[in-house]
Amino acid sequence: MARQCDICGRGPQTGNQVTIRGKAKYLGGVGTKVTGISRRQFKPNLQRVKITVGGGNRTVICCTRCLRSGTVRKAVKAAPFRLPGEAGGAKVAAAAK
Repeated sequence: MARQCDICGRGPQTGNQVTIRGKAKYLGGVGTKVTGISRRQFKPNLQRVKITVGGGNRTVICCTRCLRSGTVRKAVKAAPFRLPGEAGGAKVAAAAK
């Protein structure tokens, strides 16, 4: 189960690769013709991601659809850098003026 999303289970799907030649009629040609049909695999866009599960970080293989939809949240590596005198109150005070 290597090429499969650990969250939603998306895996490879089979389909056809259609080879076409010719120029479309609306572009001034005589029309397109199918010259070959062969089987192919559509593979999901899988990423190796660190997520937080039960208080600890774990690496999972996850599809980008789960990442974009918010089903999976990435683990926070470190808190963002802040200057020692700045607590975020300076922006609030400046906005109030």
